[in-house]
Amino acid sequence: MGELIAGVDSSTQSVKIVVRRADTGELVASSRQSHPEGTEVDPEKWWDALTTAISDVGGLEKIRAISIAGQQHGMVTLDENGKIIRPALLWNDTRSASEADEINQKFPLIHELVGSKLVAAFTATKILWLQKHEPDNAAKVAAVCLPHDYLTWRLRDSKSINDIVTDRSDASGTGYFNPKSNQYERNIINYCLGNNRDLTLPRVLAPNSVVGKTREGTLIAPGAGDNAAAALGVGAQLGDVVVSLGTSGTAFAVAQNPTFDATGEVAGFCDATGNYLPLVCTLNASRILDSANQILGTSFTELDQLALKAKPGADGLTLLPYFEGERTPNRPNAKGVLSGMAIKNATRENLARAMIEGMLCGLADALSSLINNGVEIKRILLIGGGAKSKAVCKIASQVFGREVIVPEPGEYVADGAAKQAAWILTGEIPNWNLSTSQIYSEVPTPEVLNQYRELRDRTEDWN
Repeated sequence: MGELIAGVDSSTQSVKIVVRRADTGELVASSRQSHPEGTEVDPEKWWDALTTAISDVGGLEKIRAISIAGQQHGMVTLDENGKIIRPALLWNDTRSASEADEINQKFPLIHELVGSKLVAAFTATKILWLQKHEPDNAAKVAAVCLPHDYLTWRLRDSKSINDIVTDRSDASGTGYFNPKSNQYERNIINYCLGNNRDLTLPRVLAPNSVVGKTREGTLIAPGAGDNAAAALGVGAQLGDVVVSLGTSGTAFAVAQNPTFDATGEVAGFCDATGNYLPLVCTLNASRILDSANQILGTSFTELDQLALKAKPGADGLTLLPYFEGERTPNRPNAKGVLSGMAIKNATRENLARAMIEGMLCGLADALSSLINNGVEIKRILLIGGGAKSKAVCKIASQVFGREVIVPEPGEYVADGAAKQAAWILTGEIPNWNLSTSQIYSEVPTPEVLNQYRELRDRTEDWN
């Protein structure tokens, strides 16, 4: 029997842990615990949820290695004694939108330094917001880290902020890390915090490094950002683009070369293996399906059935799905728009179809942004909660105009973390065959995307 390893996905909504055998990937145990709602959360709540999940799978005594993947960008601030100063601001907290604009203006070539133009999601913007709006708290800050960094540090049972570590994938989402030099851009974070004191930032480790051990003797891996872990978990290779439909929608590609997008649409992130992971993110994905069910009084199965009864384009009904503002395009104060409604098309079927098409058109724009930045796309893999919908999968192939591969639903982020744990234990990334895939190859519907883009451009100046 193979040795046991564990992978953790500490996401916005919950923490998931999988225990697998390092040699075969066989699932031995799993657990899930909810996280508090909201866009700012006490990191101690994440730790409580993680320890409960670990207890649910029998503890760490028999687990040889563990890795934690987590939601990107969140700002965790600690004082010199390692105490939490204030609740963490999460990636989906848009209060720092004006601070993002300020940083971009202060550093007009910031995309060449950190691979990305900044939006409110990035950690740097939240640090500047803290300095401006909570100066007393900002004055206490001795260390800044990300959600997965904090949990990895807690696993080590360390009290020293000098022991906090991270990896390239998560560091590349802070807005003050250079993915090419693999060094922090101290001038950016000094500007954000408003002083030049020696702020402690996590040491950036190689993805196959051993961070330390837990009290039980379990080896600890550096972990990763959630999207990088998902790419590892689903087995994405160079040339693959993963479209993930979760709380947010993301399209990210495994690439050999970094991107430096001056428009800000493509974030120049790193992956969890040593390559790059250019990524485009939308704030509105599977929650659009939740809203559709709430409006129509349907289940997800019923929503599927309704949407597939309607024709492509929903007879002229078009949704701009900016329900919670938007990150790509950068419209933090925007609202959703339903356009083209008339007596003849005001049906439940068309509304269901328009909701799904609107969500997917936002991701089609994401794919176009990657291509415009020189990213090669050989295959598209569709994952996440939204990919469980047959209507979503079929319409995705139509809207994207390409074949779409849909792996069997799974905990890809946690599985990617588990692969990293196996990597530090055995010395190589495992090649587990954990699922089968379905392939959707539908007739393209470019008119749907054109209809969506006309509405997107027409509402550009709306708040």
